[in-house]
Amino acid sequence: MSSTKKSFLVDALAVQIYDSQAELALSVAEIAQQHLQHTLQRQETAAVLLATGNSQIKFLDALIALGGVDWLRITLFHLDEYLGISADHSASFRRYLREHVEHRVTPKEFHYIQGDTTQPIAECARYTKLLQAQPIDLCCLGVGENGHLAFNDPAVADFHDLYTVKIVKLDNANRQQQVKQGHFANIESVPQYAFTLTMPAICSAQKIICLAPEKRKAKVVQQLLQGEITTNCPASFLRRQPQATLFLDTESAELIKN
Repeated sequence: MSSTKKSFLVDALAVQIYDSQAELALSVAEIAQQHLQHTLQRQETAAVLLATGNSQIKFLDALIALGGVDWLRITLFHLDEYLGISADHSASFRRYLREHVEHRVTPKEFHYIQGDTTQPIAECARYTKLLQAQPIDLCCLGVGENGHLAFNDPAVADFHDLYTVKIVKLDNANRQQQVKQGHFANIESVPQYAFTLTMPAICSAQKIICLAPEKRKAKVVQQLLQGEITTNCPASFLRRQPQATLFLDTESAELIKN
């Protein structure tokens, strides 16, 4: 396993810092692999929540390359999807996960949020029922530049949400991030609404791994770890989750005060 440069606790949240994104990705992949192996030794099947975004690509590549996971016994879900775009849209999270995961590992099932449904409220209910059919054994996360987890932006995040899946309006910081990362040509083309799993649904997972590499995440990482636990930075809620670990590289950790 890749060695950490530094590890520590912030409240209940474990934090590990690595010298590079490559070391981070490999180490997290090994941790995820071992957790899934141990889970499948105890039970017949496992359920996993997957994130999308640039922070996940190297990790997913490393996890798949490691092998040793019986994907035929694993049911996959994802955290969020834009409302109103097709599964073939270049920015669709369904397309991302088909290309980066499903077509490479052949899981038992992959349940997708149907972003282009004509009945979004019914889709929330359908996906909620699927999620509640079994415990979530592993949740993989990234952190948005505005501190969001999935599409729980500061204006809509609720640490005590009564819903499992809901429709939210995306804030401008979130939409602009999608443009900066090349997912859309301009902010006008970014959907205004999206489906998201809620904060309690995410934190119900038995193990949470959250990857937040890159210099552009340094400010939000500082706020996450050293600010107040508040919906102004939804990811700060991870500090109340003893089953969670936050994985950083030296660039994203550069503003953390010792």
